[in-house]
Amino acid sequence: MFSGHVEKKSYICKSKTQNNHRMYEYIKISQTGAVATFTISAPKSLNALNSTILRELDDALSHIAPDVRVLILTGDGEKSFVAGADISEMAGLNEADGFAFGKRGADVFRRIETLPIPVIAAVNGFALGGGCELAMACDIRLCSNNAKFGQPEVGLGIIPGFSGTYRLAKLVGMGMAKQLIYTGRAIRADEALRIGLVNAVYEPTELLPAAMQMAESICANAPLAVAYAKECINAEYDLPADEAIAYENRMFGRCFATQDQKNGMQAFLTKGKPQFQGK
Repeated sequence: MFSGHVEKKSYICKSKTQNNHRMYEYIKISQTGAVATFTISAPKSLNALNSTILRELDDALSHIAPDVRVLILTGDGEKSFVAGADISEMAGLNEADGFAFGKRGADVFRRIETLPIPVIAAVNGFALGGGCELAMACDIRLCSNNAKFGQPEVGLGIIPGFSGTYRLAKLVGMGMAKQLIYTGRAIRADEALRIGLVNAVYEPTELLPAAMQMAESICANAPLAVAYAKECINAEYDLPADEAIAYENRMFGRCFATQDQKNGMQAFLTKGKPQFQGK
């Protein structure tokens, strides 16, 4: 986690859902085909999260264009994805303020986790504290070989506050999560891959192209089926086996009420290419 003031700049997001322009200081937004990319841009603080960035990210999530099928999250620059939360903002908080700040971040990250479209984290450097928690809220984590992950909060007298104690244990197991959180140790990309924290590691110049290639491969599939699959995986994780299987059964049945299912299976039978419409 890093302190420091975040420099101000403005980025314009063209919101297709509102048909207007939205101004952001710290979020760059671009779209290529059906893939949108959000870049957190506060390079002087290594993209550390403050209240303004969290508010802007929340707003940007509310105005994703309806034709977007996959979202990529990354950080600006070559050193950092998100180096944590802004310590200069947190240092003077009291208990109530600390609770509110933690809840604000946790709520935004939960929105990412439950978006109906897949979210890929392209981790291009430091992912510490809130940065690691942001990556864990995404469906898939790809990283460059210079990335570092960690939850160093106990060294600052706090604990992970953006749902890190919950998601890290889910991803790497309780024992490894406790080790990483209790020690505050940062790990490199190869160890993150070994313990299952990330899906793949790339050279820095290959990271975003790899994320885009994966996003495009997802976009080639039926968007409702992908959304239903994400809903199933998220919802079933904490359910007993019988309830989880029953949930999947219901969602499987719902697929047969979609035009995408008709198009996909007809294309398979006729050896054609399916034309998915998301309905």
